[in-house]
Amino acid sequence: MVTTSVPEAKSFAFPSPPLSSRSTAHRPAPPPVVEAVPLPPPTYVPPAAPVQAALPPPPDRKYIYVNGVPHVRLGLLGRGGSSKVYKVMSQSNQLLAVKKVTLSKADPVTVKGYINEIELLQRLSHSEYIIRLVNSEINYPKGYILIVMECGEIDLAHILQRHQEKPLNLNFIRMYWEQMLEAVHAIHEEKIVHSDLKPANFLLVAGSLKLIDFGIAKAIANDTTNIHREHQIGTVNYMSPEAIEDTNATVPGARKCMKLGRASDVWSLGCILYQMVYGRTPFAHLKNIYTKLRAIPDPNFPISFPNVMEIRTDTQDSASPSGESTPLTQTITIPNELLTVMKNCLQRDNRQRMTIPELLQHPFLRQDTQTTSGNQPNYPRLDPDTLKFVVSQVLHVATSNPGILQRNGGARDRDVDTITRMLWKHLGRTSTLPK
Repeated sequence: MVTTSVPEAKSFAFPSPPLSSRSTAHRPAPPPVVEAVPLPPPTYVPPAAPVQAALPPPPDRKYIYVNGVPHVRLGLLGRGGSSKVYKVMSQSNQLLAVKKVTLSKADPVTVKGYINEIELLQRLSHSEYIIRLVNSEINYPKGYILIVMECGEIDLAHILQRHQEKPLNLNFIRMYWEQMLEAVHAIHEEKIVHSDLKPANFLLVAGSLKLIDFGIAKAIANDTTNIHREHQIGTVNYMSPEAIEDTNATVPGARKCMKLGRASDVWSLGCILYQMVYGRTPFAHLKNIYTKLRAIPDPNFPISFPNVMEIRTDTQDSASPSGESTPLTQTITIPNELLTVMKNCLQRDNRQRMTIPELLQHPFLRQDTQTTSGNQPNYPRLDPDTLKFVVSQVLHVATSNPGILQRNGGARDRDVDTITRMLWKHLGRTSTLPK
């Protein structure tokens, strides 16, 4: 047998490349060393000015749009049968109130009242005593009405509630009484009868009372001095006799008709003044509404005007070891001028009532013509309530007008004079200041 030998296979080894040329696809060669060059210090670049164009609201914020203008909804101020009033903030960071009316929940008469309110507020936009209309939208396809107005701090009804247990303060009464007269005088000059004057419809805005809610207000025709209604409308405790009595009651088959003029608003103002003095309206003690509706126009039902009031106050007894409050009674005499004003406003015969201009010139308000002995002006008496009012008004002016305090570190002399004269006018009704 012949055998053939197979040569042994030899192994080959690839020479390793030099270190300077070693490189694989998985481990790149390190970059060449470059000498570091110091960089200049960074410079500040101010941010660009914000774009003024309206941006879509974020999904987590609730907005109310009025004619395409967004308002941030901050909370609910109140609600009625078909409307809600929201506190909102405008694009300029101004607090406003938006009344939203849902048309599907309102009858045609109510809808007409809201549209009438918009028209009257536009007509009265020049008056500082009327709530200012900012914007409005009537959207029938979407079923709503939006009314944007000034936002007030508190209405007169809540103010009177706070002062109900306090002693009678004539300065407090004079101040708000004059502002109410000025507001009603403004609408009467435009031949408008409000027909629903009550404390809740006077709103405190930036320290001054303004008249609101013109839903049932009505303009007087050019050929008459009265308005006519087919229904009794208003708040019973402040309704005038002519707002209740049917002038066609003796006419067979005639439609019901109430004839109201400017004097009807004077009666309602008299009821508010009566409440400010005595703590209740003239007929509030009559709990049955039908008895009340009969008594208001009845000349045989007398209205009481006490000239002396007994007010109960609680004073802490320092001698008592427990420091308990001891009930005390304080006797207050009502000034004759104030009694005269109330009696003149609450005359059942509307022809005997005083007019608004006469009330504005009445001695109850015009105390600047009265002097004490020695021809010295009768300056207002300063008491804790009056001083508290002064401080609150100064703080309100300062916070609502920050520019006053930013002028050279303090208010200008003319700013101080303006605020001082305003407060002095409210406190004492005097035209001159003490030297």
